[in-house]
Order: sequence, then C-alpha cells, then structure tokens
Amino acid sequence: MNASLFKLVAQRLALGLMLIFFVSILIFAGTQMLPGDVAQAILGQSATPEALANLRAELGLNAPVYQRYITWLVGLLHGDLGTSLTNGQNIATAISGRLSNTLFLAGCAAIISVPLAIILGLVSVLYRNRWPDKLISTITLASISVPEFMLSYILIFYIGVQLGWAPSVAMINQNMSFFARLYAIALPVTVLVMVVLAHMMRMTRAALLNVMQSAYIETAELNGLSRFKVIWRHAFPNAIAPIVNVVMLNMAYLVVGVVVVEVVFVYPGMGQYLVDHVAKRDVPVVQACGIIFAAVYISLNMLADIFSILANPRLRHPR
Repeated sequence: MNASLFKLVAQRLALGLMLIFFVSILIFAGTQMLPGDVAQAILGQSATPEALANLRAELGLNAPVYQRYITWLVGLLHGDLGTSLTNGQNIATAISGRLSNTLFLAGCAAIISVPLAIILGLVSVLYRNRWPDKLISTITLASISVPEFMLSYILIFYIGVQLGWAPSVAMINQNMSFFARLYAIALPVTVLVMVVLAHMMRMTRAALLNVMQSAYIETAELNGLSRFKVIWRHAFPNAIAPIVNVVMLNMAYLVVGVVVVEVVFVYPGMGQYLVDHVAKRDVPVVQACGIIFAAVYISLNMLADIFSILANPRLRHPR
C-alpha cells in the first residue's frame, strides 16, 4: 500500500471514529429529552415525591448532564455499556444474545438477497427493455414501495395464517436446531430480502449499463462474442466496485433497519430489545442500543468507502 493510499484509508478511518463520537453526543442528548421519568416508571404513579427523589439519587439521575455523558463515554471506551435501570442487568450481557440474533437474521437475508440481486441485475441487462427486464423491475419496485410493516402483516396473514407455511411469530432460542431457527425466521427474512433486493438490483443494472457503453464492450461485441459472455466476462468485472459499494450500504441497512421487522414478528433481537426499553424509559439501554446500531452503520459505510478507494484508482488521485 503506497503512502497516498494509506493516507486516504487513514482519513476515512479517522472520519468514521469522529462520526461515532458526534453520534454518541446526539444519542445521549436525544435520550435526555425523552418524555417521562424512569423513576416514575419503576415505582408507579402512586409513588411519593420522597421515594422518587431517593430513587433518582440512587440511579445517578440528579448529576449534571455533561458529567453523566463523560461517565457513559468513558465506560464505552472500556467496553462497559452500563446497567439497566429497570432490572439491574448488565447491558452488555443482555445485549450479546440479542445482537447475535439480529446478526443471524440480517445475515440470512444478506445470503439470499445479495446473489439474487446480482443475478436479477444481470438478467435485466441481458434482456434489456424486453419482458424479463420489465417484469423484474416492476416486481422489485412494487416490493420496495410497500412499507415494511405492511409487507410484514400481508405475509403474516396470507402465508402464516391462511396457508400455514411459516410461523407468524419468529421466536427462537439457543436450544433450537439451525434448521428450526431458519424455519422460524422465514417470514422476517422474506420481508428484509424484498426490502433491500430492489435497490441492489437496480444499482447492479445501472452499473452494468454504464460499463456497457464503453468502447471495449463494443469491440467485444464486434468480435462475435455472445451478449451473455460480453456482460459476464467484460462488463461485470469492471462494474464490481459500485456493486460492492451498494451491497455494503444495504448490509448496513439490514442490521440497523430490522427494528420494525423484529417488533412485528416479536423477534428477540436488538430492535425488539430497544423498543421494549424505550417504553420503560430505560435510558442506558436505549443509549447502548443506539450507539451499537450507529457504530455498525458507520463502520459498514466506511468499509464501502474504503473498498471504493481500493477498487477505483481515480479516487486515489483527486484533482
């Protein structure tokens, strides 16, 4: 790796860390403005003012905001996500299983959606402006136009209730076999695949069509190569950088955007955990989930940016 390339990558890494720092400030400030009071939520509406004051002091809620932020940030840097205010559990311990469930759900959706999007993009370019291209574009655009929660409820009603092909509630546990877990998450995975598939397919199609306008593609066609060979051997390898870039961005969305799907299907992941503790006004849990989601999203976007630099020499030498 030459000096200029190393400098660009280092700049992206530094920018990513800076973004995470500023996002941590926004998350902490935002949680302080949440309506309600965790002490009131714990003790109930019949709690006396003295009991509420004692509990707030015990939980450290009376300390200045800047002091609580510094304490929280120092804990994050040492791997300490804090303690839940509602049940006294260590947040890192409680989140570990939830995070693995979310990554399992997002990973299954990615394994299906990424190759399927690339294949559909290739087929769409191969049959450009013909019925396969129009059919693929219509179906994918229709799926992305429907909100996630509505798509989830439609699948629950028809596939889960009417046909009984898959469970309507995606409950999993560590004692289930791998295939039992796959069966349990069939519907939420289907929703996530339909949500991210259209964007990746459209970007794959656009990247390939952009490359197909190059002079060497015309030369390959004049040499008598079939359209499939031209696309697969010449266009696709040169369009891989923008395709991988959009794939990484959608992977970031899969991990962060599962909240609605997890809530609808009662899936025991990070999204469900976050929503449950927002209702309880459990600020440390909300902060921990927020910073984890933000770190994953920023990291994957940063990796996409770094890959673009490595794959495209023109980005290494900006004018």
